[in-house]
Amino acid sequence: MSQKPAALNLDNIQGDILSGLPKKTQTYFFFQITDVKLFKIQLSRFIPQIETTSQVLKDRKAIKDHKKKGNKTLLKIVGVNIAFSHKGFVMLNIDDTTLTSTEPSFKQGQQQTAQKLGDKGAGNPFVPDWEPEFLQDIHAVILISGDSHTTVDEKLDEVKKNFGIGGNQQNPASIKEVTTIRGDVRPGEESGHEHFGFLDGISNPAVIGFDKNPNPGPKPVRAGVLVTGHDGDPNTSPRPTWAVDGSYLTFRYLFQQVPEFNKFLADNPVPLPGLTPKEGSELLGARLVGRWKSGAPIDLSPFQDDPELAQDPQRVNNFRFQAEGTFQKICPFAAHVRKTNPRADLEDFHNLSIENRRIARRGVQFGPELTNDEIASNKTAHARGLLFVCYSTSIEQGFAFIQESWANAASFPPQASQAGVSAGLDPIIGQGNRTMVGTDPNTPTANLSFPDFVIPRGGEFFFSPSIQGLKEMSATA
Repeated sequence: MSQKPAALNLDNIQGDILSGLPKKTQTYFFFQITDVKLFKIQLSRFIPQIETTSQVLKDRKAIKDHKKKGNKTLLKIVGVNIAFSHKGFVMLNIDDTTLTSTEPSFKQGQQQTAQKLGDKGAGNPFVPDWEPEFLQDIHAVILISGDSHTTVDEKLDEVKKNFGIGGNQQNPASIKEVTTIRGDVRPGEESGHEHFGFLDGISNPAVIGFDKNPNPGPKPVRAGVLVTGHDGDPNTSPRPTWAVDGSYLTFRYLFQQVPEFNKFLADNPVPLPGLTPKEGSELLGARLVGRWKSGAPIDLSPFQDDPELAQDPQRVNNFRFQAEGTFQKICPFAAHVRKTNPRADLEDFHNLSIENRRIARRGVQFGPELTNDEIASNKTAHARGLLFVCYSTSIEQGFAFIQESWANAASFPPQASQAGVSAGLDPIIGQGNRTMVGTDPNTPTANLSFPDFVIPRGGEFFFSPSIQGLKEMSATA
């Protein structure tokens, strides 16, 4: 068994966990293992291709230097990571008790926990209404990020060849593809924005011992919140060496109803004096999310967008909902940003730490921009949404808790009951009876009902081992 290491070994931690693989496009290759012995041989050959955190930092510096020189073209960059489900570890005859003993969601798999998460479905036993590929067993995922489709496709072909896909008797396959999904950063001015139009990925946790001089905002978290075997890891028992320096990866295939969302905003503008209907609709969107589309938080700019604030890294995350202890004129209790990172609602008013609830969000958008027909009809005709990925050292305390006990809980945050109201669900990702209060700051107790804007259509829980862990896995009999 390993003792908790004193410092982060950035050469041992896969690159997407702490820094995120640089990307304009990203492909997720989900597969089943069909030949265990052969797979371990091929895995040992594959390990040198995996991008570590050290390599990601070098890539980010190279990108920065490339831009400083005035280059307008993208630097050719590609990064590869891998993660395994519990079923994958079982298939490989690897005892992952250290990963499952405190994480029943990981052991059961996401299909078995989808009903708890609020996903729609039917039957006994319950079958979620997912894409058919995600109703199959998935043993592992390889994610490939890069500057272009050409770069990523070349690397994907190389990865497939390594594992024998499309090979011959001299190089047989050890895996079988389940599905491959491509996501892309949105083009032009929408880069960095999700499909509803809001700037995304603004408030990932700063990590003590990794992030230097973090900007003002939520408290930095101990490394063990995101990386196993370090201070803050909720599993207090020493982990075996192969399970240190890893992280649980949650993947969710989330479809977004963008024309319907836009129509809902247009039909329900906030009726504040002096606002045009368009401005009232923009305010409604901001109050559902907790930020304006620019990224400016409504806690600091409650009734009009402030793009300058959104561009200021010293201010854009430096808010805590401190002024809204028992009222929601500034920010609704159920706003997405408040539901998923409640800040003062728990830390100040209830003296509760939320460090163990923090997750590092990665992922990327998928699907095309809206077509003219979709805009005219206000109906979704093409699949688009978010390939949601997050990392943490506990699914139960992180992603699952946020979804089940915060986003899907009408009584959260607790300040709402003190104000004599039920906050309602997170209007973006909340699953269940989709209503909330607080959208109109002048009538904060009025309920507003809304349809599903985000529809889960698949997912799985994985563990992303360290480089040393992968070497030990490939060496086992």
